[in-house]
Amino acid sequence: MKKKELYNQVIAYFERTMPVAETELHYNNPFELLIAVILSAQCTDKRVNLITPPLFHDFPTPESLASTTPEVIFEYIRSVSYPNNKAKHLVGMAQMLVKDFQSEVPDTLEELIKLPGVGRKTANVIQSVVFNKAAMAVDTHVFRVSHRIGLVPKSCTTPLATEKYLMKYLPEEIVPKAHHWLILHGRYTCIARKPKCDQCGLNGLCQESLKTSLKM
Repeated sequence: MKKKELYNQVIAYFERTMPVAETELHYNNPFELLIAVILSAQCTDKRVNLITPPLFHDFPTPESLASTTPEVIFEYIRSVSYPNNKAKHLVGMAQMLVKDFQSEVPDTLEELIKLPGVGRKTANVIQSVVFNKAAMAVDTHVFRVSHRIGLVPKSCTTPLATEKYLMKYLPEEIVPKAHHWLILHGRYTCIARKPKCDQCGLNGLCQESLKTSLKM
C-alpha cells in the first residue's frame, strides 16, 4: 500500500470513529493551558487535572504567578513528576510573559520556546490547541502509534523527524485534530506494553499488527 493511501485510510477511520478529538487537560484560557502542558511533561493528564484547580484559583494571571516563588508553587504541584524543576519553570515562564510578552501567551514557535519549561512539543501543543495552527506535537504516544501503524518509517528515530514526516502527508487543516487522534489512540488502545489490537479498527492497516499476524 502506498503511503498516501495508508494516510487516507487512517484519516478516514479516525474521522469516523473520533470526530471530536480534544486535549484532556482542563483549562479556561491560554495561560492555564500553558501551565497544564508544562506540568504534563512525563506526567499523566489525570494527575495534572487533579492539582491545577487550586493553582489556577490562587494564581489566575501571569502577574500573580510571576510575583510568587518556586517554593510556594512546589506545594501546589508536589505530586507531579519533577516538581522542583517545574515550579521554577512556571514562575520563570510567568515572569517572562509579563516582562516580554505583555502577559499574553505568544502564538509562534520561536517565541514560545523562549519561555522556561517550554520545548518544541509544548510549543506545538499551544499553537495547535489555542491558535488552531498546523503544528504536530510529538509525544511518546504520537511517536509510538505513528511508527506502529507505519505512518512514518523506522528511519524517523527522533520526535522532530517524526513530526516533519507526519506533516508531509497530513492535510494542514486536520493536523490539530490528528495530533489528538494519535495521542488518544495511544493512550487507550495502542498502549505501550500490551496494545489492544483485538479492539482496534486499524488492525487491517497497522504495519505492526500485520507483521505479528504473519508470524503466527
